[in-house]
Amino acid sequence: MRFTRSRTLLAAAGLTLAGALSACGNAGGSDSESTDVNVEENAADSFEDGTRMKELAQDGKITIGVKYDQPGIGFKGAADDAPTGLDPEMGRILAASLGIDDQDITWKETISDNREPFLQKGEVDLVIASYSITDERRQIVGQAGPYYVTGQQLLVKKGSDIKGPDDVKGKSVCSVTGSTSLEQIEAKGAKARGFDTYSECRDQLLDGSVDAATTDGAILLGYAAEDPDNLEVVGPTFSEERYGIGYSKDSPEMCQWIVDTLKKAEDDGTWDKAFEATLGKSGVDTPTPPEMDACPSS
Repeated sequence: MRFTRSRTLLAAAGLTLAGALSACGNAGGSDSESTDVNVEENAADSFEDGTRMKELAQDGKITIGVKYDQPGIGFKGAADDAPTGLDPEMGRILAASLGIDDQDITWKETISDNREPFLQKGEVDLVIASYSITDERRQIVGQAGPYYVTGQQLLVKKGSDIKGPDDVKGKSVCSVTGSTSLEQIEAKGAKARGFDTYSECRDQLLDGSVDAATTDGAILLGYAAEDPDNLEVVGPTFSEERYGIGYSKDSPEMCQWIVDTLKKAEDDGTWDKAFEATLGKSGVDTPTPPEMDACPSS
């Protein structure tokens, strides 16, 4: 199977988010920049007949599921035409390798609970939504990657006496209701509080109702980048989350296309620009790409 590779493809990377973040711009919302990408010409000619990639390239359109409430990762404000963040950047780059331009991407808001159903029912072609790779999920859908590695951390108000997970005993710490983040922080002795959304949890932190917020460091980094004068991510990671790109098990050939596209991108440096336009606005250094998993043999 042959794949055309754009010279501006993106590969995301592993990252351990630790320490205080410097003041630097806005990671979410309409003023985030997008990475310039080269849309492949005659892309359909580069894929074998019968593959999902050729079908998408011939149709000239793609539907991608992303989150809308995670600044820096996947965010869409009420006045925004399209979502911004590292995950949408990944989607744009993958679409470009199929010859599909930005205006022909349909973005579909995706939450944690509907990622697998969206893929199984064919409501989206790809899910790129802070979608951690797990053995359990790979029994249900395909997951290629990881394109990014993060881990659970803590978001606090600047000047907090909480410097890491060892300091949360007896403290009030929030996350999204039903998340593993709440279970893990409660196991460390914190008073866990659940809310419907991360932004609600962030608001509770800012008004002093809770002492800290916790979830994947990449998500917290986005909130810190939005409000660097008041918020910072602290401490080492105390879990590992390997973000992957979801696709339907009915199209296993998509895995190698995704991996090949990302590997090519690692060599051309486009990921640096995409990271700097999104999570990099927090001031953290550009990370190194993680090693991606081999695709299952078909």
